Amino acid sequence: MSILAAYMVPHPPMIVPAVGRGSEAQIQTTTDAYEQVAADIAALEPDTIVIASPHSVMYMDYFHISPGRWAKGSFAGFGAPEVSFQEEYDTELVMAIEEMAAARGLAAGTMGERDSSLDHGTMVPLYFIRRAFAGAKILRIGLSGLPLTDHYALGQAIADAADQLGRRIVFVGSGDLSHKLQDYGPYGFASEGPQYDERIMDVCGRGAFGELFDFDEEFCDKAAECGHRSFVMMAGALDGQAVSVKRLSHEDVTGVGYGICMFHPEGPDEERHFLARYRQEAMDRARAKADASDAYVALARETVNSFIREGKTPEVSRLEQSGPDPRMLPEEMLREKAGVFVSIHKEGALRGCIGTIGPTESCIAREIIQNAVSASTRDPRFTPIREDELPLLEISVDVLGAPEPIDSIRELDVKRYGVIVSSGGRRGLLLPDLDGVDTPEQQVDIARQKAGIPRGEKLDLQRFEVIRHQ
Repeated sequence: MSILAAYMVPHPPMIVPAVGRGSEAQIQTTTDAYEQVAADIAALEPDTIVIASPHSVMYMDYFHISPGRWAKGSFAGFGAPEVSFQEEYDTELVMAIEEMAAARGLAAGTMGERDSSLDHGTMVPLYFIRRAFAGAKILRIGLSGLPLTDHYALGQAIADAADQLGRRIVFVGSGDLSHKLQDYGPYGFASEGPQYDERIMDVCGRGAFGELFDFDEEFCDKAAECGHRSFVMMAGALDGQAVSVKRLSHEDVTGVGYGICMFHPEGPDEERHFLARYRQEAMDRARAKADASDAYVALARETVNSFIREGKTPEVSRLEQSGPDPRMLPEEMLREKAGVFVSIHKEGALRGCIGTIGPTESCIAREIIQNAVSASTRDPRFTPIREDELPLLEISVDVLGAPEPIDSIRELDVKRYGVIVSSGGRRGLLLPDLDGVDTPEQQVDIARQKAGIPRGEKLDLQRFEVIRHQ
C-alpha cells in the first residue's frame, strides 16, 4: 500500500513563534507532539504530502483540489510575513485522483479556485514538517458540505490513486477540535464542546474510524468543531488497513481543542472496511423503514424509484380503490387536497426536500408524486439523485394543514407548528420539528432567509400543523 502514515493535527497560527510572540508557550505540549509528527514524516521520506484543510477552497457540493504546479503562502495575515512557503504540487497525483473520483461518482476536481494562496490550515502543518524534511511535493484538498461518507470515499480514492501511480504518500488531516471549550475562549462555551473533544480523541485514539460516522451534524455544529471532515477523509485513506495508533496530545487551554494522533498502516484487515459496513447498515435501515411505511411514503418512494430508473411516474388511476392492486391508495389520498412536502435523506443527511404550501394538484396523491419528482431531481441545493443511491434513501411526507394567521411569535411552538413568513410578494416556509431548530426565533429567521426578506422588515406570520408520514 502506498500510504505510509496519516496524522490528525491542529492548525493554530499562534503555535508559530513569529505569530504567537510568546503566547505559543501555552500550548507547548502541542508543539512537542507536532515535532514528533514532523520527525516521523522525515523518517518515512514520502514522495507526496497530502493535506486536507478546512480553510482551503470549500464548496457545499464539491471537493476542491488545488490546481497548478506551484503555490505560495505566508503568515502575513497573522502579522508574520517573514514566515512564508513556496510549495510544488503533485500534478500527476491530482489528475489520478480526479479520474478516480469521477469513476466513483464523487464531485471532486480542480475547478473553481478562488484563491491560490496557501491557507493556514495547510501552512501550520508545513511549518513543522519543513523544518524536519524539505522533500516531497504536496497536494491540498478542501472539504465540502457533502456527507461524511463522501469524505471517507474521497480518502479511499486518494489512496487508490496513489497505489495506481506507485506514489508513497502521507496524509495530514488538518483541523482543530471544538472552539467552545471555555467561557474565556474566543467563541465561548457550549456543553457539546468538551463532549466532542472527549469523543473524537477517544475514537481516533483507538483508531475506531467507523465511529466517526456517528457524530451527528447538529452536535458537531453546536460544538463548533473544525476538523471532523478532515479526519474522516484521512480515515478513508486507511480503509481496509490495520493501524497502529499513537495518541500524542490534547490541549484546550485557549478554549479551542488541539489534538494530535499518528496512524501507521500494518497490513490488510478485512474487518476495517468501515464505509462498506456503514452503507450496508444504512441500506438495512432504509429497507426496514420502507417495509414499515404507510401509503403516503410508499407512493413517494415508488415515484422516486420509477422516475430515477425509468423517467416515469406512477399512474394514479391504477392506484384507486377499484380493483385487486395491493398498492391501492386510501380514499383520502384520492379525494382530499393539501400542500405536501417530500423530504429525502441519505445516510442521515438531507438529500432533497421540495413541497407546496397549498394544493396545486387535484388530490394529495398527485401532490406527492409531483413533489417526490421535484425533491429527487430539482432541489437546487443538490445534484439529482442517482440510481445507485436509491437503496440508501429514507423518505418522509408531510401533509400540511390549513395555515392560520397569528399576531405574535409567542404563538409558535417549533415542535407542533410550522411557520410561513411573508412580506410583500415574498414568502418563506419552515416545517415543524426539525433537527437544530430549537426556538420560534430560529424558526422564523430561517424562514425569513429562505424567502429573501431582509432582517428588520415587518413580517406577516402564519402557523400550520402537519401530519408527518415516515
